[in-house]
Amino acid sequence: MNNYLYILTTFLVIYAVRVLPLTLIRKPIKNRFIRSFLYYVPYVTLAVMTFPAIIRATQEPLAGGAALIAGIAAAWRGCKLLTVAVICCVVVFILEMFL
Repeated sequence: MNNYLYILTTFLVIYAVRVLPLTLIRKPIKNRFIRSFLYYVPYVTLAVMTFPAIIRATQEPLAGGAALIAGIAAAWRGCKLLTVAVICCVVVFILEMFL
């Protein structure tokens, strides 16, 4: 019985989060602060979920942190996504061999 209650609660919360803004906000948002906030919410959410996983996915957190820094540096230099992923994997592989 509890499982059905949990599923129903999850459904209602997700439904409310998705439907309430559509029904309550009918006009375009003109406030610059709110528009800026809503623009960055997906990026912040992705970062909050991704960065801890990068550190915890490796056997040594130092290797994950080094791979994160190497990936940021490679992306900053304009490398493509596959190249950045390969660089991060190589950094983790090498560091975990020596740590």
